Amino acid sequence: MAIELTVSPDLGTVLRIGALTCDVSRVVEHDAGLAESIGQIERMARSGESVDVGPARQLYRSIGLDPTKTRPASEALLRRVRRGDSFPRINTLVDICNWCSLEFQLPYGLYDLDQVEPPVTVRRGREGEAYAGIRKDEVHLNGRLTLADARGPFGNPSSDSARTMVTTSARRLLVVVFGPATILTAAMSRILDITASRCVRFAGGVETWRWVE
Repeated sequence: MAIELTVSPDLGTVLRIGALTCDVSRVVEHDAGLAESIGQIERMARSGESVDVGPARQLYRSIGLDPTKTRPASEALLRRVRRGDSFPRINTLVDICNWCSLEFQLPYGLYDLDQVEPPVTVRRGREGEAYAGIRKDEVHLNGRLTLADARGPFGNPSSDSARTMVTTSARRLLVVVFGPATILTAAMSRILDITASRCVRFAGGVETWRWVE
């Protein structure tokens, strides 16, 4: 099923968005099948090998945020793993998206599609807008890159909402990858290819829709 998704005109010159939806059949809290792949990406992150965090930082600067103060989720995860903390294991789908985010160093948003009420808009957060975060207090959105549906804001590249969080009961998901406009459409499409293939492999999924802008 196609999702009506639009990007606010003022963001069109600075933002490259990739999105896809999948139907899945298997989501568990600690997926043993992911252990080898997650171990590999942890070792890569800790190896000292250079990792390019520039594109995510560029995205934040382009919308007026200092990425050293408000970190993209991808860089925050990299820093966590490099300081010796374990890769966060939540459930099959969250782990896949964190794996992809760490590998590609772009922020991912992962949402339970049954809790999203299209149309979906990518825009700047407005004064006073906020939502309850996942295991966090309110996430304030004024001026920040924001995903909103008919019920209001539900996601951004740093912290998503409790309303649309993906649990083991999720069977339809929306994945959004946030990047700067300098990322080519072909590169974003390749990232979506890999993300979708991992969802299909590990969660018994089937891709149902894709969008790159």
